[in-house]
Amino acid sequence: MNEPLLLTPGPLTTSKSVKEAMLRDWGSRDGDFIELTRGVCESLVRIAGADPASGAYACVPIQGSGTFAVEATIDTMVPRNGRLLILINGAYGRRVQEICAYINRDCEILECAEDAPTPVDQLAEVLAADASISHVAAFHCETTSGILNPLPKIAQVVTAAGRKLIVDAMSTFGALPINAEALGLSGVIASANKCLEGVPGMGFAVLKTDDLADAKGNATSLSLDLHAQWQNFQNTSQWRFTPPTHVLAALAQAITEHEGEGGIAGRGRRYADNCRILRDGMAAMGFEALLPNDLQAPTIVTYHAPADPNYDFGAFYDALHAKGFAIYPGKIAKTNSFRIGCIGHIDGDDIRRALAAIAEILDEQNIVSRGGVRSNSQFKP
Repeated sequence: MNEPLLLTPGPLTTSKSVKEAMLRDWGSRDGDFIELTRGVCESLVRIAGADPASGAYACVPIQGSGTFAVEATIDTMVPRNGRLLILINGAYGRRVQEICAYINRDCEILECAEDAPTPVDQLAEVLAADASISHVAAFHCETTSGILNPLPKIAQVVTAAGRKLIVDAMSTFGALPINAEALGLSGVIASANKCLEGVPGMGFAVLKTDDLADAKGNATSLSLDLHAQWQNFQNTSQWRFTPPTHVLAALAQAITEHEGEGGIAGRGRRYADNCRILRDGMAAMGFEALLPNDLQAPTIVTYHAPADPNYDFGAFYDALHAKGFAIYPGKIAKTNSFRIGCIGHIDGDDIRRALAAIAEILDEQNIVSRGGVRSNSQFKP
């Protein structure tokens, strides 16, 4: 199809069968589409680490990107007189802070460096000192850098303090275990087009049903009211407004393939292999990763840009794209950087080909990496 491999945090490369799942048109009120929605939502509850049969958690899908789902969840689950503590170590935490300003929710922040995990000790201190905090928003992996935050420890502290924890799991859902029920999470937010390897256009939240039932009237948005969306599913089994039918069909196929790969364990293993091959190869070419191995999630890796004056991200990106690979610019505030994703319908051989292409570009553009290496012949085809 003459399309580049997307080495990004999403949208990402999908399988041919996922693409083909979008070739059928669906009637949104037809019984087969209603059943498709039900099956997808039950699967998403299971992937979140809860039993759909127990009814303790429900999946509420929403049209739009992951940010739509984040805003919908914050607006629905945090009462208008509540107070949200946001654990920030990257751009997506700051985006939640911006959402709170838009929807008029009081918030506090606990911010640390973008290359440091959430400080759990400080979290406990903040919660102990401020009884007005009702909810905490955390990030399993902050996609800004690829850092993996200590979710079980965060959940333990928040639960012990009697507060409700909402987790953005955009970059981990389906590849790393979440265990919402065991951790007592109030909500887990993700989207179709990351580790599940679906296509963009649908986000979702897996929410504790007791908390969701209490959320009536919280939302300030008609279309992003997850309580109303949930109630409509309960009453009619249908979406309130026109659903992204083709996106849902693609996600259903992607979930089938996720299960066929061995679920979370199998998907996580492939991504971990991709990440290891990438980090080893980039290190051999003298590129410096932002994070050490023990803080790195196996989803996306941030690299310091070469200090060589011959390096220009735009030219580097265009050359790599011409060779069949698309990467992402960096979002780190304190350093010039770029990001390479390890997720999507790709494997270790794809990563090796990308490394070979990068080695060629270093030669072609006469770039010396930060480690003083011009290129490495082991990656050349």
